[in-house]
Amino acid sequence: MKDVALRAGVSLGTVSNVLNRPELVSEPTRRRVLDTIEVLGFVRNESARQLRGGGSRTLAYVVLDTSNPFFTDVARGVQEAADAAGLALFLCNSGEDAARQAGFLDLLEQQRVEGVLITPVDADEPRIAALARRGTPVVVVDRGAGPDRCSVTVDDVLGGDLAATHLLETSHRRIAFVGGPRAIGQVTDRITGAGQAVARVPGAELTVLETAALNVAEGRRAGERLAGLPAARRPTAAFCANDLLALGLLQQMVRLGLRVPDDLAIVGYDDIEFAEAAAVPLTSVSQPRQLLGRTAAQLLLAEARGPGDHEHQQVVFAPELVVRASTRLLSARTPT
Repeated sequence: MKDVALRAGVSLGTVSNVLNRPELVSEPTRRRVLDTIEVLGFVRNESARQLRGGGSRTLAYVVLDTSNPFFTDVARGVQEAADAAGLALFLCNSGEDAARQAGFLDLLEQQRVEGVLITPVDADEPRIAALARRGTPVVVVDRGAGPDRCSVTVDDVLGGDLAATHLLETSHRRIAFVGGPRAIGQVTDRITGAGQAVARVPGAELTVLETAALNVAEGRRAGERLAGLPAARRPTAAFCANDLLALGLLQQMVRLGLRVPDDLAIVGYDDIEFAEAAAVPLTSVSQPRQLLGRTAAQLLLAEARGPGDHEHQQVVFAPELVVRASTRLLSARTPT
């Protein structure tokens, strides 16, 4: 900055104003300083600026799994809000690993980010509460939270109910839920919703096939397990905890020569772009992905930059069922 000031013929304070409060500097002087910055290749030391000012110009989002397009869509919504606020965004992938999530939270606190958004592996992780308690705003994304912090989520119990009800209404009585691990709150909520729908129909059964993760490979393995069940008790429909599982299950059915939906109807969750583009377009429970991220980031900024009497909000959106060929209604089918 001293070099810039000397070459531009201005004070060090003027250079600082150009960088931080340009409205205080006349247009000719501002242009001369900016031209000098370009010629000298000056890059400000943002870490030093934050250290002096005690503030930050970054947000962070700790994502459950960046390989899942659902979360990249949520991150786009977060990025939109960060861009509008003039902030950078750190994206951290926990990979559904609680230890990795804890490490990121420690690192982000050390970096003094302005706030943290998180889709947690475990919402009861003590580091989340400790981070907020020590002054870093935290908003939970795609998972409900208590009154002590903001959260943005979708009613996953309702989503599970919508999926199972649709399968029941298309004459299925033996339904499998495919998803896991149950430690992930969204999985538990979706099982709960499916269970309450099945409980309303006499004679209907829900079989839970727990998976180790929420990805395509686990969906294929679940397909092998389903196909290996005796025909007399094999589910005729499957509700998967997300679309990646559903797409893997669909792939395995095709490999085994089984027809979707005639031999197995399939419902996914999230309604990612690939759901509609599948070989058999996938029925799925849709979530407003980018709206989730944008709303969460706006809540975070309101808390970080607002008055001290901030009131935490728990925003819950309603999911919608999008029906496609993987569960088409077969008028001749009788309940099984």
